[in-house]
Amino acid sequence: MVESKQAYRDYLSKEKNYSPLTVRAYLDDVAAFEQFIQQDDAGALLEEVVYAQVRGWVILLVDNGVANKSVNRKMSSLKSFYRFLLKAGVIEVSPMQKHKSLKTEKKVQIPFSEKELADVVDFNAYPDDFEGVRNRLIIELFYATGMRRAELIGLKVSSYDVSNAAIKVLGKRNKERIVPVLPVTAGLLAQYLNKRAGLENIVDRDMLILTSGGKKVSESFVYRLINRYFSVVSAKVKKSPHVLRHTFATHLLNNGADLNSVKELLGHASLSSTQIYTHSSLAQLKEVYKDAHPRNRNGS
Repeated sequence: MVESKQAYRDYLSKEKNYSPLTVRAYLDDVAAFEQFIQQDDAGALLEEVVYAQVRGWVILLVDNGVANKSVNRKMSSLKSFYRFLLKAGVIEVSPMQKHKSLKTEKKVQIPFSEKELADVVDFNAYPDDFEGVRNRLIIELFYATGMRRAELIGLKVSSYDVSNAAIKVLGKRNKERIVPVLPVTAGLLAQYLNKRAGLENIVDRDMLILTSGGKKVSESFVYRLINRYFSVVSAKVKKSPHVLRHTFATHLLNNGADLNSVKELLGHASLSSTQIYTHSSLAQLKEVYKDAHPRNRNGS
């Protein structure tokens, strides 16, 4: 089974082009399930699993308070693993074929308002030094391009095409897309690159967004930065890079952008992924409709 797991790792990283973090998450889920089936039988093998064992793990996870969404993610990892074993001819029937996902509540994320964004951009907490310019640029890149946190962290100096005012973004499954850069964003990038050139001892020279120590920024660093700045201007519970991505899409749709264009900018593979961002637009449209329609204003 060790050989199968190594082959599966290669399949995820080389054939599916998943990121190292995604590969690790899939393998961790499979390893956790293997640990579960071996609690009662130390010799239990993953390729001999039956659905009753899968069901037992689901029940244990739910009883331990694991959210349905997280359980579904773990089951997705198992489905992928057994699909691979089927393809490789290791098993003839997948124990996951009868499994149905647990029901989850669809939460509509609340984007930041245009005022909140304006307040953060105009906020008097950006000194004219490397860190101040970099922090403002990070916020600007999220809001002006809609890129994901991992995509921003992975930007290289060569990703920015100054002459064409565009950024090459490496998305999920190593899929590249070109995102145009607004004049205000281009101005901040020029200012940042000038400050970046003055850093001493740059370690990750190819990477665009750096710490003051010259190293590539981490996911936790970026999350804390966004949370810190937006906590000053917003009372929303969730303040994260993903909310900024959601805000980018929602504000575009609210101001007349078509769904296909937003899909391309976000790097979604299908329109169904982009349509989740229309909920906020619809909510705002309902408010405008309710306030503006004569029948409602007249109380008739």
